[in-house]
Amino acid sequence: MALRLWELHGDGRTVTPGAVVRPEERLSWGRTAGIGMQHVVAMFGATFLVPVLTGFPPATTILFSGIGTLLFLVITRNRVPSYLGSSFAFIAPVIAAKAEGGIPAALGGILVCGVLFFLIGLVVDRTSSRLIEWLMPPVVTGAIVALIGLNLAPVARDSFAEQPWLAFLTLAAILLIGIVFKGFIGRLSVFLGVLLGYLVAAVAGEIDFAPVGDAAWVGLPDFTGPTFSWRAIALIAPVVIVLIAENTGHVKAVAAMTERNLDDSLGKAYMGDGAATALAGLGGGSGTTTYAENIGVMAATKVYSTAAYVIAGATAILLGLVPKFGALVVTIPAGVLGGATTVLYGMIAVLGARIWVESRVDFRDPVNLVTAAVALIVGAANYTLSWGDLEFNGIALGSFGAIIIYRVLRGLGGTPVFAEGAIASPAAGTGAVGPEGQAGPVGPGSPAAGGPGPDAPGGPDAPAAPGAPAVPRGPAAPSGPSGPSGPEPDPGDRPPREP
Repeated sequence: MALRLWELHGDGRTVTPGAVVRPEERLSWGRTAGIGMQHVVAMFGATFLVPVLTGFPPATTILFSGIGTLLFLVITRNRVPSYLGSSFAFIAPVIAAKAEGGIPAALGGILVCGVLFFLIGLVVDRTSSRLIEWLMPPVVTGAIVALIGLNLAPVARDSFAEQPWLAFLTLAAILLIGIVFKGFIGRLSVFLGVLLGYLVAAVAGEIDFAPVGDAAWVGLPDFTGPTFSWRAIALIAPVVIVLIAENTGHVKAVAAMTERNLDDSLGKAYMGDGAATALAGLGGGSGTTTYAENIGVMAATKVYSTAAYVIAGATAILLGLVPKFGALVVTIPAGVLGGATTVLYGMIAVLGARIWVESRVDFRDPVNLVTAAVALIVGAANYTLSWGDLEFNGIALGSFGAIIIYRVLRGLGGTPVFAEGAIASPAAGTGAVGPEGQAGPVGPGSPAAGGPGPDAPGGPDAPAAPGAPAVPRGPAAPSGPSGPSGPEPDPGDRPPREP
């Protein structure tokens, strides 16, 4: 099927009350461009922070995020409005992989992770997503998301300690902006807090602008090719587990908001993000994921047009071709990053707990309890396992451990109080629990699908409660399976009826 373009919505100037601009529609190009710019601003805070924290060239990452977004739209056939930005799940494994072989080795791991994700998407597209949903119920997904935030805590601590006063100022600004200001401004709390901290640092003489002055206005960013190391691949490839959860939550959230069944697009979404991540690994960019920060923009504007994302992707590509912009981003002081990441990494950890709460995971069930308990400690303490030239870090061990522990103990006879089988989005969690105890999709009016907040990452995913600080990372709201997930449950797996 050829890539579908857009029909004009109504008169192209307004959105009728109660109506939405669907993915295959658009407003006038002027208005579409304005909304596209909002998407750029919404994704920018998280997307530029990842390369700064990992030592990748920011301009290169921005360029590949724009190219990846356009590629995603083509592969999903213009049906899933999404922006692909830098995934925070790559930070810890990339830093560890760089210690073994520098940026090229890390890029090799990112490339392999992207190819693996693409192949998983191809299989899902040709079959179904039921096996993945069976492997990753909410208790597992919540544990994986939470352990990522906890694993990153030492990175935030070290940056905060370098310039405590500046870090505290930045942290306070992010918190106050997220609470005092509502709507779109509140969703930009991280970006605006970083901007304020940067300006204060500049006035205090903490920034050297010489590299910015030396950089050209127009030019290609720094490209780096990958090298392949089994150790780097072992560190980074397991991130695919997180990408599956993020993309599933994002697609389910978009489906709920547009009142469409997008289950047949889930495999293509995996393929699109996998292709974008692999492409970034080929040229020096950070691994990507679907961004829920941008779901907040769609919820506020009621415009789900993929044309706005084409504008956003093209704008990101243009920014990547401005070396002076990349040089400016690199000058962000460590203290500013420390303040911002204290919020961001903490929100990622809390979002894991949010998945448990919204999915009504019962921790009186010992299988749920030990699955989460072991995964959190392994991730937070960053357990490592070396096997020959391979090394697995806390995120990889905790993620695989959660999946294996849960399925093995269930197989040995641990009957769940609520039948589980839905993947929850890392950022927003899952929706209401259905009659069989499975998490159902969140509707457009629910906080997880639309308002501000860390995308849960608008902070990491779908926006959270109004006024909450926006956090990065990716995907958005919740999800529930479209059908049975895995083997038919025994009668004992079904939840008790409400009196």
